[in-house]
Amino acid sequence: MSETSCCSGPGYETPLAAFTSGSIEKLIYVPAVVPDGSRPDYLATVDVDPSSETFSQVIHRLPMPFKGDELHHSGWNACSSCYGDPSASRRYLVLPALKSGNIYSIDVLNAREPTHNTYIKGEDIGNATGLAYPHSSHCLGNGSIMISTTGKADGSHAGNFLLLTSDFKIIGKWSQEDTNFGYDFWYQPKFNTMISTEFGTPNKFIHGFNPADISSDYGSKLHVYNWKERTLRQTIDLGGDGLIPLEIRFAHDPLKSYGFVGAALSSNIIYLDFDPSNEKVNHQVVIKQPWVEVEGWALPTLPPLITDILLSLDDKWLFFSNWLRGDVLVYDVSTPSLPVLADRLFIGGSISKQGSVKVPKASLEALELTDQPNRLRVKGVEIQGGPQMLQLSLDGKRLYVTNSLLSSWDLQFYGDNFKHNGSQLIRLNFNASTGKLSIDEDFLVDFGKEPDGAVLAHECRYPGGDCSSDIWLAPGTTWDS
Repeated sequence: MSETSCCSGPGYETPLAAFTSGSIEKLIYVPAVVPDGSRPDYLATVDVDPSSETFSQVIHRLPMPFKGDELHHSGWNACSSCYGDPSASRRYLVLPALKSGNIYSIDVLNAREPTHNTYIKGEDIGNATGLAYPHSSHCLGNGSIMISTTGKADGSHAGNFLLLTSDFKIIGKWSQEDTNFGYDFWYQPKFNTMISTEFGTPNKFIHGFNPADISSDYGSKLHVYNWKERTLRQTIDLGGDGLIPLEIRFAHDPLKSYGFVGAALSSNIIYLDFDPSNEKVNHQVVIKQPWVEVEGWALPTLPPLITDILLSLDDKWLFFSNWLRGDVLVYDVSTPSLPVLADRLFIGGSISKQGSVKVPKASLEALELTDQPNRLRVKGVEIQGGPQMLQLSLDGKRLYVTNSLLSSWDLQFYGDNFKHNGSQLIRLNFNASTGKLSIDEDFLVDFGKEPDGAVLAHECRYPGGDCSSDIWLAPGTTWDS
């Protein structure tokens, strides 16, 4: 089944249609960040088709027009929320630059060799709306594009959302109410609800992380909006259990009223459930990860640091990455309020045997380890840092993993390893019958060996949509209903 048909718009009619009949990915788009800003960041096109002669290689590089962008997350001009609109087309990759504030529209009509369509300068966005430091991008069912922002032009903190037309013109702010911090968001018109998360103050996080700033410059709240009215309905203070809540994922099935948030610093997974009787969102910590007692690190305990989470399209499996502890985990969330650990796979991280951090025996036993894990090597290449961004194939069988968080954080926590060796893209195989993960030993893209020097790879996107960019609308529901 192809992504579109003669009587539909982009994407798939339902998440299960994508899961059972979706196209097998052959290409992945990966932002490549130049850590010192000496040349432009670029969009790398990677061949992931095992039958191709260029399998596991970067086959195209599209430099941005400017230096110092810090490309980060991306989205689409149209996705499965536009499925009912045959005039819509998933043609343009929306590529916000976290540091510069520039937002690029990339034409993927030629999927193997994307080109520039247009761009909006960060200073123009700031002058028109006061918004800056853009992060997550989602398409809306009416063809417009919505992008979360994390601050103001002066680098101070404020959360809001930028609206663009389908042809990439500035509409303005989505909401007239700023939140204290901003980061990610997900919406579901069926429940007239959108929820956003919090990161921190751009002037702080863009330069690295200082634990002394936690109470003043990093968030711990979720913001629940009335989707139709674009007004704040509820603010949830997660407290110490939810420090720096980053990625949010609702169930893909638009009739299900729950979702998950990964609280990065607290390193917990928080379950969210919408109560239609009072239009409130309830929450509870359903996966609690203790910090690891260590020796030879900046603090006496090390947070696992959840930096990405993903739900499979059948809503059965929850994947997440611990960037500092160094492992990827998968939980069975068939009963979403009672997740069950299925598997854990160590990739690297600060507690790897090859680093300077030592982990006492009791802490290892708590992780069901007898020794500190070795840093993963694939095709002879040692994987740097820890697992970070995740992307799952539509059929739920292949999990792509990159290892760069932010260039300043990469260098702060993992030092010269990232500066000289760059980052990597690896692929894990997932067996849904057993719930087990395994390394694909035949797949590796080493961004440390790029022609013009080492770069840092971040979020992955497939040309046909994926588990973190597509949002489905319930039957009979419109994007603004």
